[in-house]
Amino acid sequence: MKKRRTRKAKSTPKPGAQKDQPSDEVLAQPTPEEREDKWNLRPRTFDECIGQRPVVEALSIAIQAARERSEPLDHVLFYGPPGLGKTTFARIIANELGVSFKGTSGPALERGGDLVSILTNLEERDVLFIDEVHRLPRAVEELLYSAMEDFTVDIIFDKGAHARIYRSRLQPFTLIGATTRAGFLSPPLRQRFGIVRELTFYSEDDLKKAVHRSAGLLDVPIDDDSAGVLARRSRGTIRIANRLLRRVRDYAQVKGDGRITPEIAAPALVLEGVDDLGLAPLDRRLLEVIVHQHLGGPVGIEALAATLQEEVQTLEDMVEPFLLHMGLLARTGKGRLATEKAYQHLGVERVEKKARNRAQRELL
Repeated sequence: MKKRRTRKAKSTPKPGAQKDQPSDEVLAQPTPEEREDKWNLRPRTFDECIGQRPVVEALSIAIQAARERSEPLDHVLFYGPPGLGKTTFARIIANELGVSFKGTSGPALERGGDLVSILTNLEERDVLFIDEVHRLPRAVEELLYSAMEDFTVDIIFDKGAHARIYRSRLQPFTLIGATTRAGFLSPPLRQRFGIVRELTFYSEDDLKKAVHRSAGLLDVPIDDDSAGVLARRSRGTIRIANRLLRRVRDYAQVKGDGRITPEIAAPALVLEGVDDLGLAPLDRRLLEVIVHQHLGGPVGIEALAATLQEEVQTLEDMVEPFLLHMGLLARTGKGRLATEKAYQHLGVERVEKKARNRAQRELL
């Protein structure tokens, strides 16, 4: 006797039961605005930018002309001390052009294949941003030459006598490079950038506007005097102003009623180790070493780095630019010198080196 087959009924999901999640390929990718954290304080358009007016005006004209001609923007190079907005400007350019932004850094591109894979996946008029472009390996940098000029890249297959070269056409794109050391760029690479702009330290008025804007985004009440206190101690850099604003906000929330006033800002900044000119502990230590141990200088940067137990590049990139800008430090062919303003700021009476040496000889 044949067994009777019964058809299995399809089970219907119960209300509220969890359904199978679609794969990542099916899900729509989040938009840049959705990925952006709500506390990100970067401006997204030139209208939101504060300061750097010559740079903003020049870029606005170049972008408008490129859009009217339906052409990619010329390759752009930004240089200047860290924290002045090089990455932010690169993102704004992509937003103003209405194209995708893809970012990387020079040290991350270790092999030519890393760069080729990025270039071949760019869409027309996309923006490729390379931070610390002066640290690109030589082999990777040479691949950029033809990519920037002719929008082509040579891919080599095999080695030796069997080597073959395939020239791949690229979509027209815009390369934006950022560096804190423009002098380290090789001339062939530097000359391929059509727009070269230096970003300088921000004025105190611009920093006050930036503090007010950031405080509004963070929903933190702040008065004009407190904004001025933060601006004066921000080392001419909006990134530092935003960092100090967050720390003072924490202090105001815990020690006060949430509002930032001069009575709240002053002790909060002292707790952060920032003095009236915006000098951090490492800045003051450098000046004190020059003044007390080297009689005001001149002293070589290697000697300072050894005394402070810091890397030479750390002092040259993070400490010296602001001290030079404020007139607290002077660079000469023989080394670094502490200026009269540095003595006044440290509250140290200047003693001439010759007089001190004479007194030491008399004691001996």
